[in-house]
Amino acid sequence: MSGTVEKNIVRESGIVAASAVGLKWNADIVTASTVTVEGNNGYWINTTSNAITITLPSAATKGDQIVLIDYARTWGTNKIIIDSNGLNYQGEADTFIVEYNTSGQSLNIVFSDATKGWIPLDDDVAAFAPSDPPTQRAIFGYGNSGSATAITNLVNSSGVIAADVSGVGTARQDLAAAGYGGDKAIFGFGQSPYTSITNLVNNLGVVSADVSGVGTARVVPSATEYGGDKALFGYGDAASGYVSVTNLVSNLGVVSADVTGVGTARAYLAACRFGSGKAIFGYGTTGSGNVSMTNLVSNTGVVASDVSGVGTARHNLAAAEFGVGKGIFGYGDSGSVSSLTNLVSDLGVVASDVSGVGTARKQLGAASYGGDKGVFAYGDSGSRVSLKNLVNNSGVVAADVTGVGTARDTLAAAGYSFSA
Repeated sequence: MSGTVEKNIVRESGIVAASAVGLKWNADIVTASTVTVEGNNGYWINTTSNAITITLPSAATKGDQIVLIDYARTWGTNKIIIDSNGLNYQGEADTFIVEYNTSGQSLNIVFSDATKGWIPLDDDVAAFAPSDPPTQRAIFGYGNSGSATAITNLVNSSGVIAADVSGVGTARQDLAAAGYGGDKAIFGFGQSPYTSITNLVNNLGVVSADVSGVGTARVVPSATEYGGDKALFGYGDAASGYVSVTNLVSNLGVVSADVTGVGTARAYLAACRFGSGKAIFGYGTTGSGNVSMTNLVSNTGVVASDVSGVGTARHNLAAAEFGVGKGIFGYGDSGSVSSLTNLVSDLGVVASDVSGVGTARKQLGAASYGGDKGVFAYGDSGSRVSLKNLVNNSGVVAADVTGVGTARDTLAAAGYSFSA
């Protein structure tokens, strides 16, 4: 008889149940391919290099307990196999194959009697889902002020936008930006003319010189952070037409080659983080009309297929994260400039339109700041503006605040810095 134990309970707390009184922890980390364990002992099992067969004692007394812990969170790569050594396991004879193959798992077994043998008290998975770091500051950069520019404006943790900083790198517009590395940012792509150059931003908000482009040169893509410390550029308008290709950015700011596109090719869309390490692309135009479709991005940077749109179809909008794992799409052009917003839940579900607050406009930027808030700024309301609208940690958009810095549109923005 054979079978595989695969389904495991994940506690919300991620806490392993307390062991019995008198449990002794083995001092050595187990790495060998086989090990024989003893009752009333706990073991750290490290399967980094190989699977490990755990041979249980050949004799046991009611109440004997054994605890096994995934030391390196690698059981999902290299499993453990339980050899019950002649005793029953959950009522099954020794010929029953028992495997545990989930990273971060712990196994707490207790011996009952000859009939049922060893019974798992717990086979939980300790949660390991790092939260995205709280972005404290933001940067708006580049754009068109009448001609392409490379100026930037820093935003402090209170949402105050600073005066212009002289531009670094190639002046351009119709680009995108995102956070990466937890506390840094990257500007990329844009029009000067079509380009794929990037500019990294350190955790002090200092923009670096141009980095030679990787991937398809294009304009009006969008970008977002994902996975806690990486970024993704996606979609856009290339010389060949609208595309759905993506380019991943490592946590060191290195841009990868094109990844074959998923979803409808489009441009002038927006993107932001949501949940724990996930992201969403939304809205835009396909060239034949505005759309409101979205594409979710996993915490490994995999883009999912189209999801039917919610809210008013529009393009030239912006998006930012706010609160705890939530997002907001705002403003844009639906045939006329708009100030509508659409909130995104921590599951990536887009809500219906919220009546606009502030000056209707398009071609603006947005970023998170202050740990749990967002800011929309600049854009074109019929003429270029430099005003801003802050978003609180409940997703409520505030009234216009008189702008700072050069009025411009077709710019990009991203959060950066752990420091307030």
